[in-house]
Amino acid sequence: MNEVLFLVEPAAEGGYTARALGESIFTEADDLESLHEQVRDAVRCHYDEGHVPSLIRLHFTHEEVIAV
Repeated sequence: MNEVLFLVEPAAEGGYTARALGESIFTEADDLESLHEQVRDAVRCHYDEGHVPSLIRLHFTHEEVIAV
């Protein structure tokens, strides 16, 4: 596996949540810098040495609601 993809969403209480697609990896952080560190740490912990993906892709989503 060359990369792992995370779906990143704003958390209701502030900050961000990140969930890997196709893997059981989840983390959260208060800001983007911390999120990058948390995601790297979660990926390193999840995979055995020598099998850690070389790339982590973050896909950011957000929702907007507007009145008609």
